[in-house]
Amino acid sequence: MSLKKALDLSGRKAIVTGGSRGLGLQIAEALGEMGAEVLLAARKEDELRQAVDRLAAQGVTAHYGCADFGRPESIMEFVDAALGKLGHCDILVNNAGSSWGAPAEDHPLEAWQKLLNLNLTGTFVLTQAIGKRSMIPRRYGRVLNVASVAGLRGNPISAMQTIAYNTTKGGVVNFTRALAAEWGRHGITVNALAPGYFPSKMTRATLEKIEGRLLEMTPLRRIGDDEDLKGAAVLFCSDAGKHISGQILAVDGGASAV
Repeated sequence: MSLKKALDLSGRKAIVTGGSRGLGLQIAEALGEMGAEVLLAARKEDELRQAVDRLAAQGVTAHYGCADFGRPESIMEFVDAALGKLGHCDILVNNAGSSWGAPAEDHPLEAWQKLLNLNLTGTFVLTQAIGKRSMIPRRYGRVLNVASVAGLRGNPISAMQTIAYNTTKGGVVNFTRALAAEWGRHGITVNALAPGYFPSKMTRATLEKIEGRLLEMTPLRRIGDDEDLKGAAVLFCSDAGKHISGQILAVDGGASAV
C-alpha cells in the first residue's frame, strides 16, 4: 500500500466530540480533508452549526449532534442518533472536556465530580457504546483520545492549580493503554494525543498570565497553533498507523522532554 493510500480516509465515518471549536474542530478538519465523513458533537447547537458550515465550505461531508457528555443518558441518546446518521463509526475522537482552576485544598467537590463525569466517565461510556455497537462487530476501529501534558505530570510551580483536570487527563492516559490492550484483538487501535498549550477558550486566561514563561520552557519557543494536531491525528486515525496502539504522543513543542 502506498503512503498516500494509507493516509486516505475516504469512506471512513468519524465522530469527534467537542468538535464545534478548538482542538476538536482542528482534528475534524484534518479527518475531513483526508476524505472522512465527520459528525461533530457538543452541547451548543449554534456553535455546531457554524462548525459544520465551516467544514462544508472546505468540501467536507459533515453532520452534528448535540449531547452532554457528562451525562450517560445523553451519551446513549447521542449514540443512537449518530449511528442512525452514519450507519457505523470507524473513527472515534474523544475530545470533549473541561477544566477547573482552584488550589487543591479548596477545590470544590462539585467541580471535581463534574470533571470526572465529563473528562473520564463520559469518555468511557461513549467509547464502550461505539465499540460494542460498531467497532467490535466490524472488527475495525480507530479510537483517538485527547489527553493533555497535564495528564503526564504535575503543573509548573506557580502556574496552574488544576488538580481535577490533571487527574482526569492522567486517567485518560491509562484508559488509552488499558483499552488498547483489550481491544487489539478486535482490530481496534487506541491512542492519545497529549497537547501542550494551544490557544483556546479554556486556556486563554492562563496564557495571558504565563505565556512568556511557557515559551522560555519550550524548546521550540512557541505554543500550538491551528495546524499542529492535524498530522498526528491523521496518522493515528488512518491505516498509516495500523501498527501503533496504546501510545501517548505529546504535541507540546518539546516542553515535556526537558
